[in-house]
Amino acid sequence: MIIMAAKKKKIKAFGRFGPGYGVRVRLKLNKIEGLQRKKQICPHCGKAGVKREAAGIWHCHKCGKRFAAGAYLLNRQA
Repeated sequence: MIIMAAKKKKIKAFGRFGPGYGVRVRLKLNKIEGLQRKKQICPHCGKAGVKREAAGIWHCHKCGKRFAAGAYLLNRQA
């Protein structure tokens, strides 16, 4: 009789790192990456359409503006 491996709990973006980094570091990374990949509110037009292009460079797909802000989030309070 062949025993199948148990299905593991779904892990998000930090699944690409092995156990050598530690759980806390991988959980923090998951939280930050989840926030930076969400569409955020544009300071110019006020609509949720801003996505991160690179570290500190943001682009609003609604009004077409490209601007500089925080490296991971538009505002640090989020």
